[in-house]
Amino acid sequence: MLDLPTLGLVVGSAAIDSINPCAIGVLILMVSVVLGQGGSPKRLLKVGSAYIFAIFATYLIAGLGLVYFFSSIPIVLAEYLSIAVGLLVIVAGLLEIKDFFWYGKGFSLQIPKKYANKIHDWSTSNRSVWGVMLLGAFVAAVELPCTGAPYLAIITILQVDFNLIALGLMILYNLVFVAPLIVILAMVVGGTKVSDVSKWKEDSKGTMRLFMGLLLIALGWILILIANGTINFG
Repeated sequence: MLDLPTLGLVVGSAAIDSINPCAIGVLILMVSVVLGQGGSPKRLLKVGSAYIFAIFATYLIAGLGLVYFFSSIPIVLAEYLSIAVGLLVIVAGLLEIKDFFWYGKGFSLQIPKKYANKIHDWSTSNRSVWGVMLLGAFVAAVELPCTGAPYLAIITILQVDFNLIALGLMILYNLVFVAPLIVILAMVVGGTKVSDVSKWKEDSKGTMRLFMGLLLIALGWILILIANGTINFG
């Protein structure tokens, strides 16, 4: 049976994860290219939807793969695994906060430069729907190790008793995850200037990292408390 704390934790974590500068940045770049080539709003909607769907599908498939992997781990090690994931999430949060104050110094949770350059080149050269879907899948795959800490935490919780409700929560997580991309695409199709959206992304980047870092620390701590039995969501 679904309980509200678990639902709130899934939605909240997905909202944290959706603050994703890379996926948003690639969408903005791709939209700019389509508009620069004289593409119609219909074409823009088609290409943007393909990109967003590919990210959604890739994240969901990766999550199901992790559920299968975690379920193969002996139950005696499950508590230690959850604590380790919680600590990893907290470290990720600290790195995000570090980047708010000292961006570019030391280790950061960001896509390696060689992949970032490849994504940029692919974004400006892809015109077919299938090519855009491959781009979305590639973006999701390379950013998951860098920005997927909230997703990993939720998967660790859901895999303990994975059933149809847990699967539904994973699907909900990924819908919330791509929601900002859907909103941005709808805004641009509706007439909002790409330059305004791009400026908002750049102006908000630091705040995004600080907010995400604080929430990651809270999420990691909650996961540790769940693992040792201090709190129980059912």
